[in-house]
Amino acid sequence: MVITKAEFITSAVKNAGLPSHNEPEFMFCGRSNVGKSSFINALTNRKKLAKTSSNPGKTQTLNVYHINDSIYFIDVPGYGYANVSKTVKATFGKMIEEYIVGRQNLKLVFLLVDFRHKPTNDDVVMYQFLKFYQKSVCIIGTKADKVKKSEYSKNKKLIIDTLQLEESDSFLLTSSETKYGMNEVLQKIDEFSKIFI
Repeated sequence: MVITKAEFITSAVKNAGLPSHNEPEFMFCGRSNVGKSSFINALTNRKKLAKTSSNPGKTQTLNVYHINDSIYFIDVPGYGYANVSKTVKATFGKMIEEYIVGRQNLKLVFLLVDFRHKPTNDDVVMYQFLKFYQKSVCIIGTKADKVKKSEYSKNKKLIIDTLQLEESDSFLLTSSETKYGMNEVLQKIDEFSKIFI
């Protein structure tokens, strides 16, 4: 697919605040410093669609984007940011859980992990959480341009083994800086959009 139109629709803290529609939704999640906003901007070819910040933890709501007037991107709050209070973390957790459990339109979750490092315990917990609710997951290894290509296989195996990735789930490498891997991500979105019922 080619993204020709991408617009911010709304922010919500509960499913009740999300738009009512009958189109597929794709969720983006990951640690607060994994580069989620930059990834969404690179994927949509919009520099400022998702707000980026030098301070991790900027996203604190469910941010909704309408893509090509046919699908929705849902950007959820990042996890694992130490400077966010336990109360706020608990609120984020409830918000994300309600969305995952309650939205029938959710077709695929993109879980972003830093390709340079072993997944954190938070990454593992998030993946297990998604699989508990039987969600299809595509792991996105971000910042691939920061890793030597000779280390790709080793890093990929480390991430797959740490997460205990199921064979039915995908793993794609990307770079928001160079746009590496973005076409493969768009193909994955197209694939899951077509099987939407």
